[in-house]
Order: sequence, then C-alpha cells, then structure tokens
Amino acid sequence: MATKTSRDIKHIWSEYNKSRTEAKAATTRGDEKARLVADKRNEICRNALIEHYLHLVRYNAERIHTKLPDEVELDDLMSSGIFGLMDAISAYDRERGVKFETYCAPRIRGAILDELRSMDWVPRLVRSRAHKLEGATKQLEVELGRSPTEDELVERLQISRSEYDKMAKDASAVGVVSLSRKWFETDSNKDVREIDVLEDKRGADPVRAVQRKDLKELITKGLSRAERLIIVLYYFEEMTMKEIGATLDLSESRVSQMHTSILMRLKAQMADRRKELAQVAAG
Repeated sequence: MATKTSRDIKHIWSEYNKSRTEAKAATTRGDEKARLVADKRNEICRNALIEHYLHLVRYNAERIHTKLPDEVELDDLMSSGIFGLMDAISAYDRERGVKFETYCAPRIRGAILDELRSMDWVPRLVRSRAHKLEGATKQLEVELGRSPTEDELVERLQISRSEYDKMAKDASAVGVVSLSRKWFETDSNKDVREIDVLEDKRGADPVRAVQRKDLKELITKGLSRAERLIIVLYYFEEMTMKEIGATLDLSESRVSQMHTSILMRLKAQMADRRKELAQVAAG
C-alpha cells in the first residue's frame, strides 16, 4: 500500500470532518438514508486515519512495554492504545492549530496506562506505599552497607510501628509474580518460566535423602542388629522408647539403657573421627 502524503492526509481529515457534520445534520432532519451514507464515509475516513497513525500507537506501546514484566504482551498494550487513538481522532479540532501527533500521544499513553491499572489487582495506594518502603530500604542499605532493621526503617519513614507493619504487609502482596513469567531464555523454542523452576515443597530432596542415608550408615556402622534398629527407629523414624521396646520385644527401660550405652560409644567414635579429619585437613 502506497504511503499517504501530507496532502492526502489533509484531504482525509477534511472528508472525515465533513462526513461527521453531514451525519449530524441528517440526524437533525430525520433523514435516515443520508445519515447512513454519511456514517459510512465517516467510518472509511476514520479507518484510513487509524491506519496512518498506527505507528504512533506502536511507538508509545513499545516505550511503556520496556518497563513492564515479560508477561505483559505488547499486542495488548497496542490494542488499548488504538482505542486512545480513536478517541483522539474523534475529539481532534484542526482549527486550534495543534499537530495531531502532539495531541494524540497523551491520549494513547493514557489509554494504555488505564488498561494496565485495570489489570493490576493491587490498589494504587498500596503500590505507592510499597514503592515508598522499597525506596527507604535501598537508601538505608547504601548508607549503612547492610540491610536495615525494622526500627531503622520506621525512623526513616517517620511512621508508627503499626503503620510500618501494615506497609510491610501490603508490600508483600505487591511482590506476587506470575508463574508464567519468563525466567530465562534458552536456545530451544521453549523458554524456561517461573513455574518450571519453582521448588516443590512436597517433593523429596534427592541430595538430602543421600545425606541421610550416608549419615545413617556412618552412625550404625559397627552396631549390632538390635542397636542399629534402636538408633534408626528413634532418630530416623521418630518412634518412642516404648514403641521401640514393643517392636523389639524389649522393656522400655532396657531400650533406654541400650540407647545410653550406644550414645556413649558413638561419641567416642566421633571424637576419634574428628581427630582423623583434622589431621587430613592439616595435611
């Protein structure tokens, strides 16, 4: 499609304003046929203007998009910006001598920001307080060279402790992120997202499982079968002395005596191992 010249755009604006005037006049006269004809011309001119000025929507949407999280789509911002462009075209008065590009930019940005606010489930006041707390925290970190205490933040913000607690609670809500947000890009077609690296608290940690197994073997090495069972059941299965006695067909007092004796032997073994480890480290 050929690029429209300045003369073409002026002509389209003239036709657009003319068709709007004719539509209003036809409505006043009650001439439905003339109104429909004028509305059709008006729509064609408006679509041509939207197409011509669409680059302004993209420019403003891209500038705003650079400051937003990855889960916010550029196309969604542009869709909102187009509504702002349409409003600007409808309200623009060429007689005032203001360039349309200058006039429409704030309306496009305003439409995009309004849509972002409607998407944001956190109230603006809460987000403002969170930013204030974050700013005070960063300032004190620079000044003190460490993370500030709550009392230091209360003093810097000049608020009461109850107000600070509420502000901190609100700030924790602002920190919620989308699980679909991109965590980092990969060479493959599928990017790694937050949900892919989220720790499963219910799942078993394989490293911890191996460590527990090694510890169990180290502690129970050299013990008899009954002694090994007492250690495993008491410390790893978290059974009581009474339950262990019932399992091994021993009295609770006998299990307790054996437990004490085992601990004394293990302490002596660990002391010897500590000396060995110290010698290895020194060497």
